[in-house]
Amino acid sequence: MTDNLILRVEKSFSAVDPDVWSQLSGTRRGGEVAYNPFLSHAFLSSIEESGSATEKTGWLGHHLLLQDQEGSLLGAVPGYLKNHSQGEYVFDHGWADAFERAGGSYYPKLQCAIPFTPASGPRLLTLDGPRSEGLRLTLAAGLAEVTRQLGISSAHVTFLREEELPAFEEADFLHRTDQQFHFINEGYENHEAFLAQLSSSKRKNLRKERRAALENGITIDWLTGSDLTEDIWDQFFTFYMDTGSRKWGRPYLTRQFYSLIGERMADDILLVMAKRDGRYIAGAINFIGEEALFGRHWGCIEDHPFLHFEVCYHQAIDFALAKGLKRVEAGAQGEHKLARGYLPVTTHSAHYIAHPGLRKAIADYLRRERREVDHASDYLTEHSPFRKGERQQDD
Repeated sequence: MTDNLILRVEKSFSAVDPDVWSQLSGTRRGGEVAYNPFLSHAFLSSIEESGSATEKTGWLGHHLLLQDQEGSLLGAVPGYLKNHSQGEYVFDHGWADAFERAGGSYYPKLQCAIPFTPASGPRLLTLDGPRSEGLRLTLAAGLAEVTRQLGISSAHVTFLREEELPAFEEADFLHRTDQQFHFINEGYENHEAFLAQLSSSKRKNLRKERRAALENGITIDWLTGSDLTEDIWDQFFTFYMDTGSRKWGRPYLTRQFYSLIGERMADDILLVMAKRDGRYIAGAINFIGEEALFGRHWGCIEDHPFLHFEVCYHQAIDFALAKGLKRVEAGAQGEHKLARGYLPVTTHSAHYIAHPGLRKAIADYLRRERREVDHASDYLTEHSPFRKGERQQDD
């Protein structure tokens, strides 16, 4: 590397010192970049130690660490060498199939992402300060070089911050966009103040939906910190396995994962739990960042109309407003979120494709895809539930 810097690959996150890691951008509260709980040492170590993201499950740790000659950590990129494209939420199966049919080997590939987590956040992690921009450029260039040295087809950096794109483009990565739906807190005092900004019909529909969700004697609890006992995790894991098995075929996360994050980062976790007849019947897990609430997954053992929307979306808005958070990221896809006040937001990824022919084909595809994402975002924004010059009426 340049300037006497060294880029090395660490296969086990447990080998990284937690105190050293927490000096990097986005990994702690109070830094130049807002804290993202998925970048914490607690989360990344737990997802590996629990057996959720390991070589056996197709996620072999390949974390890039940028150090000076004395061994001090200056920057990092969490990464995994993968032999499949599961659990990523930015789909490249078509690229893999096309390259394999042409005689190439798409796998293994280098995936720089948070396993099973379609949440935006920093990917080029550096120390705060005047060197951060240069360090990001070095990390992006180093990631491309590691890809070439490994002799693999590609490196993929998903759900990155838009501010990181110039560093990746400088290193010859291709830019890809996609779309999610986020709730944006415009300084609403409470949920009613938010609803007041919606069209009259949408406002009435959502109030009706929330009432219907809590029929049959259902109540909602927010659990965080010391509330997250092993008994609570047992109940939530039952929800996760039941719903995950039907939705995904094989849930990704192990029971131990929940115990580990409960032990290591309980104050950064919110469980929204629905109770009926004295027992919990459904729940959603959220992670609390410095500026955002990140909704991840939900499960249930009883089906009730609109309960999913209440537990996953409405309650997340309530919590964000109560805590003064700037937004709610409610996971991948889902145009049904639009009617509930979540607006389309463009997400970004960067892709280094080593093979010239495959790179050209993908670059052409991505140009067309970016136009389609832009058009879809414009259309959905135009059809959002927010008032457009409508005079607010009491209802």
